[in-house]
Amino acid sequence: MLKKLLLKTNAMKPAQVMVIGFGVVILFGGLILNLPIATKDGESVGFLNALFTATSAVCVTGLVVVDTSTYWNEFGQFVIITLIQIGGLGFMTMATMFSLLTGKKINLRERLLIQESLNQKDLSGLVKLTRYIIMMTFAIEGIGALLLSMVFIPELGLLKGIWYSIFHAISAFCNAGFDLMGSITGEYSSLMCFVSNTLINFVICGLIILGGIGFPVLLDVINNKKYSKLNVHSKLVINTSAILIIIGFLFIFIAEFDNAGSLGGLSMKEKLLSSLFQSVTLRTAGYTTIDLTLLKESTLFLMIILMLIGASPASTGGGLKTTTVATLFLTVKSFILGKEDIEVYQRRISSTTVRKSLGIFFIGVFIALFGTLILSIVNPEFTLLECSFEVISAFATVGLSIGGTPSLTAIGKILIMILMFLGRVGSLTIFIALLSRNNRIKSKIRYAEGKIIVG
Repeated sequence: MLKKLLLKTNAMKPAQVMVIGFGVVILFGGLILNLPIATKDGESVGFLNALFTATSAVCVTGLVVVDTSTYWNEFGQFVIITLIQIGGLGFMTMATMFSLLTGKKINLRERLLIQESLNQKDLSGLVKLTRYIIMMTFAIEGIGALLLSMVFIPELGLLKGIWYSIFHAISAFCNAGFDLMGSITGEYSSLMCFVSNTLINFVICGLIILGGIGFPVLLDVINNKKYSKLNVHSKLVINTSAILIIIGFLFIFIAEFDNAGSLGGLSMKEKLLSSLFQSVTLRTAGYTTIDLTLLKESTLFLMIILMLIGASPASTGGGLKTTTVATLFLTVKSFILGKEDIEVYQRRISSTTVRKSLGIFFIGVFIALFGTLILSIVNPEFTLLECSFEVISAFATVGLSIGGTPSLTAIGKILIMILMFLGRVGSLTIFIALLSRNNRIKSKIRYAEGKIIVG
């Protein structure tokens, strides 16, 4: 049976292995979390809730049906953070790490899987890239944990402070949004107790940004250091991410400035910190320092848009990706200016990249709209805004909620799990895996051009 399974696996396309691999990790995590030894009260959480939590952890989303701190014991929390680390790096990166540690050679098949996992175009240098990714991840998370310990250890004691520092550093860098503050400040309170803490705000924001801009960009910045020497992809990611963060920061600050339920009762320093933090966390992290249920509808609507855009390619975050939206924006700009080529930073964007961006965008928007429709049917007590917020938060692997994830029906939970899975693995990857085409078929016949009136 094992030989047959290996033969079938070897016959699969990389996209299919990616989908099945993530599914197996989620199922295994769900089975462990379903055990009574993972909970504080010694009772099973139920397989559906365990599977939901495992899906949210592996897909680095952060949506939860039970509070992480008050419900799961240390073993359960360790399982969750392990699943987050696997999901953030990708199971192929983790598998490569173990292969490198044991001295095992990486064959062509495994290189193809790594290529699919990291969304790279070339096979050359993949193992070296994976090694750098692993080293960078542990280094950034270690520095983040060290900085967070300056707050957590004095407040919680040595052992608990160290655990909280490590847990939140990994969760923030992986853009997961899981927190352990429930036992301190109340269930589902996220980081609201640190609304005025400058160190916590900036460290968490820094970890989110570093995890969300993508590993290739981090390596490019480390290798070249100067902005002028960065490649086109890195420049586009950095500039797009900065623009989105600034837009979110300014809008939240202005719109919620006098809102007594959100920023109205805070000091100027707290208003600035909260606005910045909430804008950064929309890059698919899922933390919050203010009560989202009290925000204005206009603010929530903008947050939905920013969540859907999400993080950048080959990162720990989800969403349509910054470069996808940037490419479409440049395409429209080129059309308006009447340019034949789509240009950015004195370089031309290929038509293949534009077509892929269009495909990802429209598939993503369709899934978000269809998911909202289904959730509004199975959870009629949710408003349309709450449904769309929950759906896009799941699909973009953000983890923020205003409708109350714990109150989802069984069908609602299954829908959100599917959306989280689609968002993390990639809807395009899943469709390619399902279509199971070995190669793109090029037709020998090219038809005459048909005239279609648009606009």
